[in-house]
Amino acid sequence: MSTGPWADTNAVVVDLGFGDAGKGVTVDLLCARRRHGAVVRANGGAQAAHNVVTPDGRHHTFSQFGAGTLAPGGPVPTHLSRLMVVDPFALAAEGAHLASLGVADPFALVTVDERALIATPWHQEANRVRERARGGDRHGSCGMGVGETMAYALARTGDAPTVGDCRTPAVLRRKLHRLVDHLDALRRELGDDTHEHPDVEDCVTAYGGFARGVRIVDETYLPDLLARVPVVFEGAQGVLLDEWHGFHPHTTWSTTTTANPLALLAEAGRPGDARRIGVVRAYTTRHGAGPFPTEDPALAGPLPEPHNGTHPWQGAFRVGHLDLAAHRYALAATGGVDSLVVTHADSAAAAGDRLRRCTGYTDPAGRPLEPTPGDAPAPSHPLHPSPGRLDARAEAHLRRQGSLANALARARPVLAGGTTPPEAVAEALGVPLEAVFSGPTRSDARVVSPA
Repeated sequence: MSTGPWADTNAVVVDLGFGDAGKGVTVDLLCARRRHGAVVRANGGAQAAHNVVTPDGRHHTFSQFGAGTLAPGGPVPTHLSRLMVVDPFALAAEGAHLASLGVADPFALVTVDERALIATPWHQEANRVRERARGGDRHGSCGMGVGETMAYALARTGDAPTVGDCRTPAVLRRKLHRLVDHLDALRRELGDDTHEHPDVEDCVTAYGGFARGVRIVDETYLPDLLARVPVVFEGAQGVLLDEWHGFHPHTTWSTTTTANPLALLAEAGRPGDARRIGVVRAYTTRHGAGPFPTEDPALAGPLPEPHNGTHPWQGAFRVGHLDLAAHRYALAATGGVDSLVVTHADSAAAAGDRLRRCTGYTDPAGRPLEPTPGDAPAPSHPLHPSPGRLDARAEAHLRRQGSLANALARARPVLAGGTTPPEAVAEALGVPLEAVFSGPTRSDARVVSPA
């Protein structure tokens, strides 16, 4: 397998932070530099927000469509694998915006595995009911119902709506009515006084339109695709939010490491047939609640954020100094990467001496603190079926991650120097540098040959 820059092989793009590192622009650049056959989404759902700005000034926030859709020479199609949580309403809105940017018939670009779960308005509202009930202890949910969809499917596998159900109105209708009952029971349990419901028949009709607008495929599609052309697996969120390796409970119900793409490749008889590309910002960010040892609110001014801000469910967009210790943890959790992309180098340079780098942590007593990933259980998504109840090992692991979160919330960063050049970031992490973005578009990227 070639390991040269932008090699003619499958690529896996993974965020080595808390998300928002620049996976979208990385995928856009990959697709612009050579014609991958498709972008494959293998985790998360409509809560993803991958911003791409084209050199001619068009901007789109990719959530379910692959970030190669605006690539020059024609859009790269998207495959939503069985490990995605698909939101047809959000997909429709995203497709409409892409059409307004000049993408002809966006939905013709999309194939969807019939086994993928559907996130419905009832999942979304259940998600928000739970988050409201937490009060000041919110987890930082995006409020899109992705986690609720996963939890519901694990607890009630036969009742969970799937993409394939959208072709069978009677089956879908029965499952949606059971979701209505689930939401009503949850509201009663948590004392939530909201009682509005979307209309089941309206949703059945809309989902039928979704099924006719995209191409729904079976389990043979992805292996056939991988046999024909190289693809880009576009990850969602960041390794530090991973369902098992993140800092509990401020995590996502999704495997955000390279595990899902590598598992899909293995299923297709192509184990390890991909180059893993890690993405980091030249400084560290976090959207929403949870430990953030290098956070420095004073950096918000010199590090402006045009495409991220305070979200009613996630909370504030937070900025901090480059956290090499957190990125080392992410690398260990995901099993390493083959090359590194550093984004926002221009913003970091503009911040000048105000931006520093964290080389490690100490606890409140001044003792060194180096977080390390634990031996996580299998991911809790349909790739690894679960009875919907955590076993003793999983419970113990989440307690460990919760203790780690508490330790990081009290940790003190060991800060050094000023702005760290991308080459120094790569050297510190022991990963060859592949590309540097000094602006928001693919034309602002400098591709570097890995050592």
